[in-house]
Amino acid sequence: MFIIERFEGEWAIIETDYRRTFNLPRWVLPQGIKEGDVISIQVGIDFDATKERAEISKRMLDNLFDE
Repeated sequence: MFIIERFEGEWAIIETDYRRTFNLPRWVLPQGIKEGDVISIQVGIDFDATKERAEISKRMLDNLFDE
């Protein structure tokens, strides 16, 4: 369980079940969220963006060593 403990400027302080805290930027949270709200967090991998970044990095390295 993740609970909005408080806000500090542009950051939301999130408390876990084990009374640990971590920060999230407010912009990633939905409008209207308030202290005490329980949130769910899901994290996934954007495979297309990862592949694109790898291709860009490879091209940059290839160009660097081609000169």
